[in-house]
Amino acid sequence: MKYILGIDIGTGSTKAVAVGFNHDAFASAQYFYPTTVAQPGYSEQDPELIWEAFQQSIQDVVEQAGSAPETVSLSTAMHSLIAVDPNGKALAPMLTWADSRSADIAEKLLSSSLGKELYKLTGTPIHSMSPLSKLIWIRENEPQLFEKAYKFLSIKEYIWFKLFGTFECDYSIASCTGLMDIKKLTWCNEALAAAGITADKLSTLVPTTYVRKDFGLREVLPVLNNETLFVIGASDGCLANLGTGAIDEGIAALTIGTSGALRVAGSKPVANEEAMTFSYLLDEEIYINGGPINNGGIALKWHLKNIYNKNELSAEDYEAAFAASEQIGAGAEGLIFLPYLQGERAPIWDSKSCGTFFGIGLEHHQAHFTRAVIEGICFALNDVLQSLVASGQQIDQLNVSGGFVSSPLWLQILADITGKKLLLATTADASAVGAAYLAMKATGLSSGYPVPEAFGNQTIVPDQTNHLAYQQYFKIYKKLYTQLQGLMHELKALK
Repeated sequence: MKYILGIDIGTGSTKAVAVGFNHDAFASAQYFYPTTVAQPGYSEQDPELIWEAFQQSIQDVVEQAGSAPETVSLSTAMHSLIAVDPNGKALAPMLTWADSRSADIAEKLLSSSLGKELYKLTGTPIHSMSPLSKLIWIRENEPQLFEKAYKFLSIKEYIWFKLFGTFECDYSIASCTGLMDIKKLTWCNEALAAAGITADKLSTLVPTTYVRKDFGLREVLPVLNNETLFVIGASDGCLANLGTGAIDEGIAALTIGTSGALRVAGSKPVANEEAMTFSYLLDEEIYINGGPINNGGIALKWHLKNIYNKNELSAEDYEAAFAASEQIGAGAEGLIFLPYLQGERAPIWDSKSCGTFFGIGLEHHQAHFTRAVIEGICFALNDVLQSLVASGQQIDQLNVSGGFVSSPLWLQILADITGKKLLLATTADASAVGAAYLAMKATGLSSGYPVPEAFGNQTIVPDQTNHLAYQQYFKIYKKLYTQLQGLMHELKALK
């Protein structure tokens, strides 16, 4: 059977999915790797472990499928940064999107006129997640590494160099670095100057549909054949929109994994200085506008491990917690949770914010807290949704994906809070499948991006009574951060 192999190189794992020419996924493999937190604010990974996971996932899927893919297409987590030598060897661990050591730098830049100009030019929020802020931090705090680096790469560029021996970066990954002019499709001179680098420190820019087949490591990937094509692909967020069929007007993609995001496609970038929503590229014609949150599934995991005192969590633990919280009404009897356990990105962009339970009373027990945590995560996503709508984005429907879709309760709460109809994407991995769909267009298998009829075979509609109740709680949720922001910062300074 002929197929495309979509590979999503994520923060926690790499997952490969085989997608037939009929658009159906039929085989997959996933390999995990650790993140090291050497000190508060750090989030590092060994890029060689990710390269090994990449190779192994390809090998496993090929063995399952019984033949090599026609094409391999790449999806990658955003905002990673690796300093490398001329041979593409990493000079230091990779900084992930969650590395926040440059938070003070980002905060200072954001308050300047230059920061606002860079946001408009690059479409990337001024935040510690962005390679722009990370580069400034390295320049100021690790000058020897900064000077020694031949190039600064994302993890996709690192793997691409392993395959082809050339430094190339697709428009999509470049558009989320804070270093690219998203309208001119070139590296942004103003951003380069702010980072203290020149364009030769970065890779050559290429379209997301860019194709190569002359990879030089056939002894490393012997399961592939001489005719296998490689499509450079795009970022995981943009491809999740494609993989869930959310590239038409009025349809947004919503993903909850460890973190979360809400994104909507459009023909132009949309800036919102207050909420700093992002504008990234799927290709030269489609922009993906949206906002990420730091605290998705990780907030619920923290809650169940610490409040329920579980060292290891099983599927049964989650099911039991959901079943208990299902008995609690909308609003958790006046208990509200701000889920800013890792600080927060959109729309508040505050690395110094913290998690907060508000309204605790004698009537509240474990199930109330679980319900409040789930509602808090959904409130955070609704905050992003409202910011996008305020920017002029039409959003009528949410195509949802991620680990949370296995919980009917979570889905219903999300529908009730947002007031939007949800379509459950039954795809194996939205970003990996999206990479395969992009490859179909890039290699001429499809004249446009596929949107299979299988999408959205399950819908969830909001309960209007609950939606009205949640609107009142959401107003309080919004006020809480505004009124607690100063105290959060004072508390952070004491740690």
